[in-house]
Amino acid sequence: MKKLNVLIFVILVLMELSASAQQALFGGQEIKSPEINADNSVTFRFNAPDAKSVVVTGDFLPTEKIQTPMGEMDGPGKAALTKDDKGLWSISFPLPEPELYTYSFIVDGVSVNDPNNIFMQRDGTRYLSVLLIPGKLTENYFEAKKHGNLHQVWYESPTLGMTRRMFVYTPAGYEESTEKYPVLYLLHGAGGDEDAWSTMGRTRQILDNLIEKGLAKPMICVMPNGNPNQVAARTLMIEEKPMDREAWMNNSYPKSIVLDIVPFIEKTYRVDARPEARAIAGLSMGGGHTITTSLLYPGFFDYICPLSMGIMNRDNDETVLKNYETQFQGLKKEGYKLYFLACGDTDFLFESAKTLDKMLTDNGLEHTFFVSSGGHTWSNWRIYLNTFAPLLFKK
Repeated sequence: MKKLNVLIFVILVLMELSASAQQALFGGQEIKSPEINADNSVTFRFNAPDAKSVVVTGDFLPTEKIQTPMGEMDGPGKAALTKDDKGLWSISFPLPEPELYTYSFIVDGVSVNDPNNIFMQRDGTRYLSVLLIPGKLTENYFEAKKHGNLHQVWYESPTLGMTRRMFVYTPAGYEESTEKYPVLYLLHGAGGDEDAWSTMGRTRQILDNLIEKGLAKPMICVMPNGNPNQVAARTLMIEEKPMDREAWMNNSYPKSIVLDIVPFIEKTYRVDARPEARAIAGLSMGGGHTITTSLLYPGFFDYICPLSMGIMNRDNDETVLKNYETQFQGLKKEGYKLYFLACGDTDFLFESAKTLDKMLTDNGLEHTFFVSSGGHTWSNWRIYLNTFAPLLFKK
């Protein structure tokens, strides 16, 4: 008994020393950032006694116009923090609307993440701190009671000539079940990789919640890498192949979806291999891959969901439109169960989505054109997944 009391005393002392060391590290104060306050505000803090300026930049602030390789787009706004006499910088804002926001600090011109916030996500080659505001819109972005599993899977791609990695979500209960599951093939955009939809799109959380609530059918979700020159995400430090323009123009990656990825999934997982149990969806570049794959292989996917993408015909070439018309007639002849097109009304690709909408309408293809507010953003793509996933595999 005496030894037990001594052990408890030592543990308590170590805990006190740990807390003291942490406070010493942060200048004798415990720093919470971001902190959601009782008065419906949120406070950001950054400890930098010697800094001359600290600015927070995030998509919860009014947007600013920025130049990108794709033209002028809306970028995250900025706001300056104020320093107190202990060197702690801070700023408070009215609580933003429920959403998943990303942000970072700019300290004397250098961008850094919030060292007091463990919630981060990777966006291509950069990492950003996250502010998640609870509410009706974001309720499916938090953890459900029952969790599916997210697998990192390696497969052979003869079409692309390499072994590649993809992420595969299996719903809660898959391991214990004997039933066959439908499959959603979910494609990312330019600059992303196989981790994009699960990290920034909150795919596992969204599907877990929708399935738990009975709003979506239990399904497997396959998230491949859409960059045909990559084996896997750059974080694995695997050398990339030079970009093969000819292979890109020949639609090598869309072909690999049907020729390599789908056969691997249908051999490896317990799935329903009929067209009515296959869905394909993707955002931006992945939306283009969705359109192309569905037209190259009409009748292969019964559920087709291009997001923030459409038909691009900058030169108003009638031949391009005629080719699309022929391909869409082929899709109509083979049949499908759902064509769900979605785009933001300020998206720089909105005109292309409207062109696709018109093409579908003029050729008599039944479809849904879901127009949201906002632009080319993950806030929209999470909404689209929440919206179309309950429509899959139910017709």
